[in-house]
Amino acid sequence: MDITGKLIKILQEVRGESQRGPWVRGGFVIETEDTYPRQVAFTLFGEDRLAMLNSLVMNAPVVVTFSPESREFNERWYTDLRCIRVVPINGAAPAPQAATAAPAPQAAPAAQPAAAPFASQPADSDDDLPF
Repeated sequence: MDITGKLIKILQEVRGESQRGPWVRGGFVIETEDTYPRQVAFTLFGEDRLAMLNSLVMNAPVVVTFSPESREFNERWYTDLRCIRVVPINGAAPAPQAATAAPAPQAAPAAQPAAAPFASQPADSDDDLPF
């Protein structure tokens, strides 16, 4: 899945040690450019994924390719958006996939379906989560 927005925050890295060895996790937040902008947080696992953030500029438009994953804990479900790739949108984008994803934010109708999975989820009245 892809979504387009501007980078508004880079989250702090968290490091730890497990039975499999050391790990690192980080993330970032984008804001979509829809009629009603939404802030969307993504997570990155591993040094190689976190290195993608080094080339990004704050408040610059980006295209994020991600994989949504959900898990259950104590009879409640939590969803995580794991970033696979984040590419800045600019005139000198070297990757051909960025060129195909760049026209979507320019056309207003094409930008809205990218955020549709978030809008299509029913809101539970007994859900106390902030998202």
